[in-house]
Amino acid sequence: MAPKWRKLADRLAERIKSGEYAPGQQLPHIRELVEAGEGSKSTVHAAYKALEAEGLVTSSRGHGTVVRQQTPLKRLGIARYDKAKWRDGDEVAFIADRVASGRAYRRGEQTQTVSRVEAPPEVAAAHGLPVGAPVYARARLVKEGEQPTHTLTSYYRPEHVEGTRLVDPTPGPAGRGGGFRVLYDAGYEIDHMKEEIFARVPTSDEVNLLQLPPGEPVVELHRTTYTADGTVVEFAIGVHSASRFAWEYDFKVPDSTAQKTDEGAPGAK
Repeated sequence: MAPKWRKLADRLAERIKSGEYAPGQQLPHIRELVEAGEGSKSTVHAAYKALEAEGLVTSSRGHGTVVRQQTPLKRLGIARYDKAKWRDGDEVAFIADRVASGRAYRRGEQTQTVSRVEAPPEVAAAHGLPVGAPVYARARLVKEGEQPTHTLTSYYRPEHVEGTRLVDPTPGPAGRGGGFRVLYDAGYEIDHMKEEIFARVPTSDEVNLLQLPPGEPVVELHRTTYTADGTVVEFAIGVHSASRFAWEYDFKVPDSTAQKTDEGAPGAK
């Protein structure tokens, strides 16, 4: 026979999945369920902890126990970087994901701070710099409403961004079109990029910052952005709450055999 806390957790889970408790809605206070005869304080507390461990709710001081958004955001691949979005408009990458997911957004849901730092090893390697060389770090925390979804820190060589909006120490977004538009205006048009992703256990600071439930991993992203001549103009590290994103990639399938045939054709250079 399942313990009382498990039975209560299962009942509450069904109400969440049915939509009776909607995403963002606060569950009743523990004392309310105790007074309603759902069990003792320890029983209700254990049920809430189980729901949190299962990723159905989040609990924090001042906000109580709140139902999590269950449908993950689409984290687009190629489409989120379409130049028409940020060069000709103001649809920066995190907004492109929200639009594709049919979710509301505000520009203020991405905040940023900028600082000049010494390049750690992986940043130095990406930019071809010695470890400890000066670089600019542009750190962003992205939220959906009040819920953090991920962080992203971009690192730039000073000679690429000195005097631009990207190194403005005033907190806030980089401006219309975001960082890629700033690089474009400075003469560094992005051409291609490489993304590497892997899952890992979060640090205690990341658990607190992203308000992760117990046991949830994070997905770490490394993004290297190049101009057409192969110059690295940005190296970024992102840390994403694993359950809040569905990663989506759409690309043309290469045919290296056809390419070699074309290169070997008469008159090919």
